Amino acid sequence: MQRTLPTLNEVWQRTSRQTFLNYCKTFAPQTRFLVGCSGGVDSMVLLHFLKMYSPFPIRAIYINHQLQSQASEWGKLVENFCDQHQIEYIYQPVHVASGNLEQQAREARYAAFKQHVSDHDYLVLAHHQQDQAETALLRLFSGAGVKGLSAMRLLDQRHAIPIFRPLLNWSREQIMSYANAYNLAYVVDPTNNDDHYDRAWARQHLWPVIQQRFPKMQQAVVRATYLMQDADEILSEILQQDLANVVQQDQVNIPKLLELSGARQRQLLSAWMQGNSIYRPSLELVNRLQNDVIHARDDAQSRLHWNDYYFVRFQTSLYRLTSQDLEIDSDAQEQEIVMQLQSPYAVLTGHYFNQIDHFGLDLTLLGQSLTLRTRQGGEKIHLHGRIGHWPLKKAIQAAQIPPWQRQRIQILSKDDVMLGVFTPQGFWLAQSVYCQRNGWVPQLD
Repeated sequence: MQRTLPTLNEVWQRTSRQTFLNYCKTFAPQTRFLVGCSGGVDSMVLLHFLKMYSPFPIRAIYINHQLQSQASEWGKLVENFCDQHQIEYIYQPVHVASGNLEQQAREARYAAFKQHVSDHDYLVLAHHQQDQAETALLRLFSGAGVKGLSAMRLLDQRHAIPIFRPLLNWSREQIMSYANAYNLAYVVDPTNNDDHYDRAWARQHLWPVIQQRFPKMQQAVVRATYLMQDADEILSEILQQDLANVVQQDQVNIPKLLELSGARQRQLLSAWMQGNSIYRPSLELVNRLQNDVIHARDDAQSRLHWNDYYFVRFQTSLYRLTSQDLEIDSDAQEQEIVMQLQSPYAVLTGHYFNQIDHFGLDLTLLGQSLTLRTRQGGEKIHLHGRIGHWPLKKAIQAAQIPPWQRQRIQILSKDDVMLGVFTPQGFWLAQSVYCQRNGWVPQLD
């Protein structure tokens, strides 16, 4: 009896299935998959493939961006498939803000995904080989660096939602072959052919031209993204070492920064400026931070504003501040306060509680009404343990308290007698008739 040899398509499917199952062995046993499904051929193939072979529970989520008149019908197709195959289905309408439509739709989509993921959940998306190559080329045209050119990862755990892309090495032809083999129904989004959008334009006009000259261009670009991912990991390891050495308490130590090469300085500043944002600043902004802030004259009070943060230099440190850090609380200029031992309370420079110390304020002041006011200028203080009165301004300068923090300094007094000063560095006890042994002192919590 003659044996029937498996077709190339059958061999490919068997290999893909085994690769997927091997990868799943790296996940925790309690893993769940949330499958983003638009109703297009890619996501319908993904949903069917996972239903067939996933060792973990799966749910499907359809995001209705409310931008297409047929969007509800597309959601119904996904829902019918889920009903037929006993898959939990989530329908999520979103509002897309005005502006760059592709970017705003993406942000709305991921915000919706985030609502439905919890611990041990992975968002599973149907990006494939051509998507990967297109992403790399479009990022190249926008001037991206190593991180941008590494494009999408098979497993991406760098963000708030861990993402798994099992089809990332599948070609478009393999996806269509799979859909035909299982007779899968799917929808065709007309915007996929609208060359007003960069990706659709590249797919329709640029792609055929390049592929005609370089037939294996897609595989070559994808291979380059994997090399870029390795390079990005190496750079990330170096960056983490530099951040640990240069950044303390969210402040950049400028002398240590300047010990690094120019490339490592730019890499560190770019990552530090990014913070928890999705996107990094442009190279132009990093250069402005270096030239206009870090290398500004010592007496200059230069600052750079980007992405809701203000970047300010003081002495040998670079600070990242919010607008709240720079605001003055006009309601806190003068107020009455009653203090007790061990009872927490807040002032402009932090949270405090009072405790007994070897030298502090008279215990009889506890429970009495004391005055708390912001400094007005011209005050003098006799710091406990020091000789003579100092201008408070000079004491603040000597302590190297940054200018934006000085406006939050508050003076504690009783009947016009200065008891001490609340500063970002803690409470400064003033020498007065109210000082005694075994008294109480405010302590930063």
